[in-house]
Amino acid sequence: VQLVESGGGLVQPGGSLRLSCAASGFTFSSYAMSWVRQGPGKWLEWVSNIYTDASITYYGDSVKGRFTISRDNAKNTVYLQMNSLKSEDTALYYCATYGGSGTFGYWGQGTQVTVSS
Repeated sequence: VQLVESGGGLVQPGGSLRLSCAASGFTFSSYAMSWVRQGPGKWLEWVSNIYTDASITYYGDSVKGRFTISRDNAKNTVYLQMNSLKSEDTALYYCATYGGSGTFGYWGQGTQVTVSS
C-alpha cells in the first residue's frame, strides 16, 4: 500500500495550490479518503473527507468554502484544491484512507504547504 502526496510548496496569502495523492496497492475506489494536516506546534487537524463515489464530501470549519476535495477513481488519485490560502493553513498535509468514526487507515508521507509573504 502506498499513498504519495505532491503539490505542496510556498505560496503567498490569498494564493492557491492543488495537492494530489496517488494511491496504489489497494482498491482505491472502495475507500473513502481524507486529507489531514499538522501545523507547526499543533495537533493533527482533519481537513476533508470524500466518499467512494465522490458524491459526498465534508470539510472542517476552518477550510469550508475555500478548499475542495475531489477524486478520480480511474487514476487512483485524490485531490485537494486550496484557494484563498491563509498563513494558518501552513502545515504538513497528509492524505489517508478513512475508516469511519474519525479513524484513518493508510497514510502518506505528507507534503508541506507554507503560506507566507
